[in-house]
Amino acid sequence: MSGFVEKPEPIQVPGLVHLHTGKVRELYQNEAGDLVMVASDRISAYDWVLPTEIPDKGRVLTQLSLWWFDQLADLAPNHVLSTELPPGAPADWEGRTLVCRRLEMVPVECVARGYLTGSGLAEYQETRTVCGLALPEGLVDGSELPAPIFTPATKAEVGEHDENVSYEEVARQVGAETAAQLRQTTLAVYSRARDIARERGLILADTKFEFGLTADGGGEAGLVLADEVLTPDSSRFWPADVWEPGHAQPSFDKQYVRDWLTSPASGWDRASEQPPPPLPRDVVDATRAKYVEAYERLTGTAW
Repeated sequence: MSGFVEKPEPIQVPGLVHLHTGKVRELYQNEAGDLVMVASDRISAYDWVLPTEIPDKGRVLTQLSLWWFDQLADLAPNHVLSTELPPGAPADWEGRTLVCRRLEMVPVECVARGYLTGSGLAEYQETRTVCGLALPEGLVDGSELPAPIFTPATKAEVGEHDENVSYEEVARQVGAETAAQLRQTTLAVYSRARDIARERGLILADTKFEFGLTADGGGEAGLVLADEVLTPDSSRFWPADVWEPGHAQPSFDKQYVRDWLTSPASGWDRASEQPPPPLPRDVVDATRAKYVEAYERLTGTAW
């Protein structure tokens, strides 16, 4: 079992229709037909959405995504129409709400990897490939790859794993032209973000993007960057000054949460069907500090 430990009841706002509750975001539609995306302070780990929230996390994700959308505007258009609160929305939605264009979402998680770790490392250790792409011998956890690679995955429901797939499978699902666009844009955006992060003392090990399709005035479909981008929830950022291949790297994400959940202190057995327990205050505070630090180091702005 996995999913929500306690599934929240969505807030009802006049003029908005609630569409979906995700791991972190609530999705609504306004009367104009636009999407209203609200980032909560929820956090997930090991396919569970935990019962404890991380204060300000939703705002950090939203504001960092907006900053990145600006850095990437010449490479890919994005879905944001406005950051204004819908009339009647609660004050707590301030800073965590985006009004977005409706898109036909491409059913592929577009993952770019510049370094070997996570599920890519596990596959490499078995087959010397990642998503069917052959890699050199001798790579270890944290190794920089010869060049960034596009390693797509299928999108999973809440509580289920995304599954890595080959580029050929993506082409079968969405067509050769769209698959080529996805790969080209994903790698271009990753490369830009990697260079920006590097200037700020951070390594962008890997990241995932979501794209939607929209028709312009001429009727041609174009890729639009959607959802969140280059946040600690969707990306692995490592401090460059302590990067050392050969073992797991410290990262700006849910590391404190994962470490505590798998420690004897939590009393939780990951292999059981029992949901994980609430997080203690020190783990919440340390996790919040990591999200804020990532925001401040990348943007150069105090939170």
